[in-house]
Amino acid sequence: MTNTRTESTQQKADEVSAWSLIKPYWVSEERGVAWGLLVAIIAINMTVVWINVRLNSWNADFYNALQNKNVRDFPHLLLIFTGLAFAYILLAVYGRYLRQMLAFRWRQWLTNRFLEQWLGDKAFYRIERDRLADNPDQRISDDLQSFATTTLSLSLDLLSTLVTLVTFITILWTIAGALTFSLGATPITIPGYMVWAAALYAILGSLIIQKVGHPLVSINYQQQKVEADFRFGLIRVRENAEQIAFYDGISTETANAKTIFQRIRDNWWLIMKYTKRMTFVLSFYGQIAIIFPIMVAAPRYFAGAFSFGVLMQISSAFGTVSDSFSWFINSYSTLVEWRATVNRLREFKRVMRSTHIREETSPATERGGINLHYTSTPSLTTNGLMLALPNGTPLSRVANVSIEPGSRWLVVGPSGSGKSTLMRALAGLWPFGDGTIDAPVDAKMMFIPQMSYLPIGTLRAALSYPSPGGTFSDDESREVLRQCNLESYADRLEESAHWARSLSPGEQQRLAAARVLLHKPDFVFLDEATSALDAENELHIYNTLVERLPKAAILSVAHRESVAMFHDYKIEIERAMAEV
Repeated sequence: MTNTRTESTQQKADEVSAWSLIKPYWVSEERGVAWGLLVAIIAINMTVVWINVRLNSWNADFYNALQNKNVRDFPHLLLIFTGLAFAYILLAVYGRYLRQMLAFRWRQWLTNRFLEQWLGDKAFYRIERDRLADNPDQRISDDLQSFATTTLSLSLDLLSTLVTLVTFITILWTIAGALTFSLGATPITIPGYMVWAAALYAILGSLIIQKVGHPLVSINYQQQKVEADFRFGLIRVRENAEQIAFYDGISTETANAKTIFQRIRDNWWLIMKYTKRMTFVLSFYGQIAIIFPIMVAAPRYFAGAFSFGVLMQISSAFGTVSDSFSWFINSYSTLVEWRATVNRLREFKRVMRSTHIREETSPATERGGINLHYTSTPSLTTNGLMLALPNGTPLSRVANVSIEPGSRWLVVGPSGSGKSTLMRALAGLWPFGDGTIDAPVDAKMMFIPQMSYLPIGTLRAALSYPSPGGTFSDDESREVLRQCNLESYADRLEESAHWARSLSPGEQQRLAAARVLLHKPDFVFLDEATSALDAENELHIYNTLVERLPKAAILSVAHRESVAMFHDYKIEIERAMAEV
């Protein structure tokens, strides 16, 4: 029963369609504003279609006036054109303005939802840990922007095209009339022959374009990926500039960047190859479309069936009908990019949905995984804890312990045995293995890794993290900085900087200790959190933590023997020698 339910849940997570990306916004709490803007945009588009119809009729009158040298009607026709043109310009401006507004509101809503799903329930960590999706940042920033804008544009353009098509088919059918010719002794009449000519012309062009341009969908998808990989590599160089400079790794980084860029080049050549073919077809199609309607209508014009002005009106209407029929052709490049963007977002959404399912069905969790329970007891306990790698390979066993408030524990074991992995398991970040962890439900826990995250911004925000910058008073902030031997920074709380670059590793670790003092957690987990400090500062930090947080339980991973004196108990990490 469990396996069936898991498979069903997995199948549901895998079923992410383009419609499932589009629909939620239009039934969300913003649906009122969204539909209001959409109706206004559609109304503007329909008015533009009406103006185009009037301009088509104006074409016949204007060219007839020119042919007949009708001076009396000429100024009046120019005045009509001026009014229509001014109205068209005004509607085009506000139509675009409202479309941009709606596209951004849609993007904003999508971004908020994707951020909640990506950051919520630590999905972002599992995605990076298991390498489930490349470049989430690009998918949230670039892909969502492109998706909202392009989807709206394509949908509205298609709607306007359909209305235009129906309207101008009627016009073209009426004014062009029927074509009559004889096949042998049999007279044949084709009513609305110009409409059929436009349809056949567009259908033939669409089939050719689809045949020539279809590979561009996968090629554009790959281009987005390699561009993001290249950008990420350059960001890595910028973020680690000093370490690279110390190692004199310039030649290696240059080679790596050129290797990644080579992938962009190779993929770009494919884009150029297929775009060249498409351009040939589109250019040929567009040039023929200029003369094709006149060629088709010429026999009846020379037969005196209609005037020169009507011929121009037919040519204009044919062009509009042909363009409407050719919507797929004209939008093909945009559709290709849209399809690639949708595929990337579908994949990303599917990954975010399935992260918790992967936790449950991983080989390492066949026996149930590490179960983290929250209880009303004040202590943190482990029972039968076995740590494993994501592929199911046993890593280490942890003795059963009960960590009481105010107790001090040192985690010991050989290098690579899983001491840091134990910290991840206690934080609920590592489900791979077996056993149970019971944690106090109301306890405040704080995990301090070897290199703590420092947000870019004010020193106050970096010190207060993960709480908002204004959570603690100036006096509290300055006091903990002084207690951690960071007196020189006590008066720089409002200074903004990239603190991960500005502070030395030792200063960063002392700032992390100051965070602990500010937040006053019930359980403190220190994973090599003082490894960059000299012996004197390390002893000072531990002394300060023990004195200032007497009721907090402290669990440390450290290699220096001097740290052992601050701990009363040990947790032995034993390598797991056999598969479980």
